[in-house]
Amino acid sequence: MIRTATPADVPVIHAMVRELAEYEKAPHEAKADEGQLHEALFGERPAAYAHIAADDSTGEPVGFALWFLNFSTWRGVHGIYLEDLYVRPAARGAGHGKALLTELARICAERGYQRLEWSVLDWNAPSIAFYEALGARPQSGWTVYRLTDEPLTRLADGN
Repeated sequence: MIRTATPADVPVIHAMVRELAEYEKAPHEAKADEGQLHEALFGERPAAYAHIAADDSTGEPVGFALWFLNFSTWRGVHGIYLEDLYVRPAARGAGHGKALLTELARICAERGYQRLEWSVLDWNAPSIAFYEALGARPQSGWTVYRLTDEPLTRLADGN
């Protein structure tokens, strides 16, 4: 079962973000707290959206997708950027990840969005195999760059 996240889901989303950070070997980088997630998802000006994968028999959340809109100047329309897709280890293999991606693809089709994009760590072979089995293809020739912390502050200060 896939459903749109509600404010009551923020604690479990936060917990799963922490689990994902552990899985990706970067728990020290997951600094967002529940208040920040609540504001981003349900504040006056939401910046992101989330869907919950729930166990069909218990209704317990077992995964989530957190996403936001991007825009393609080449296509002239929005798309979805999937920031996080996570299914708890005990629930993997039951179709929750595919169901979450199916829901995002449905939103794209319904709204006329032409892209559903995300990043995956190079070493994450199980996820890469899963995505490629769905027909997703890596975008070769592109490298993601990121400014954070002191370099971001330095640039903002004009240095």
